[in-house]
Amino acid sequence: MTMHPGLPVAGYQPQSPEKIALVNQNKTVEEELLRVIDHASKTGIMDARWAEIARTDLEKAFMSLNRAIFQPGRISLPGDET
Repeated sequence: MTMHPGLPVAGYQPQSPEKIALVNQNKTVEEELLRVIDHASKTGIMDARWAEIARTDLEKAFMSLNRAIFQPGRISLPGDET
């Protein structure tokens, strides 16, 4: 299995093609749902405050889901014991 070298971000490890495909699928679903909120917000058919709460919670949910898939780890800081 070929592994993607990982994001150039501390704590992220190489990722399998399956995990990358799953996160990309999640990003598509997230974007579709955000566009539903955008459209409904523009039409004025829903409460703007609750629409923004929904947007924030949706973004947090997908961020949490994708983090669960990629499983980034903790990083070492200067002064940590080895």
